[in-house]
Amino acid sequence: MENRKLHSLSVLKEKRTTLRKTLTPAEATLWLALKNSQLHGRKFIRQHSIEFYIADFYCPAEKLIVELDGQGHFTEEGMEYDTKRTQRLNELGFTVVRFENKLVFHNMPEILHEIASHFKK
Repeated sequence: MENRKLHSLSVLKEKRTTLRKTLTPAEATLWLALKNSQLHGRKFIRQHSIEFYIADFYCPAEKLIVELDGQGHFTEEGMEYDTKRTQRLNELGFTVVRFENKLVFHNMPEILHEIASHFKK
């Protein structure tokens, strides 16, 4: 795996670009709070790929992935996929935190606090 590129595989470039242009309302709202290093000076990238997975938000300095989950994630198939995906990303040394979309609109301060709690001091 050492010789394989993990980040921003060219095969996913078009998909990443499309996802950046079509953020969900929850993603767009959280992005407003994360962009321009607003959260404790940490830079976040939206729709960043690692291996063949595309993370909603990624903080390179912390190796932290933030995922927002809509209805599709709460099916049996969706939960199984997310579990495997998170396990793989954890194996690669990344931390994954997940939030339900609706929490972005109802509890943004708690979400930002939870994200920041994963930052190294």
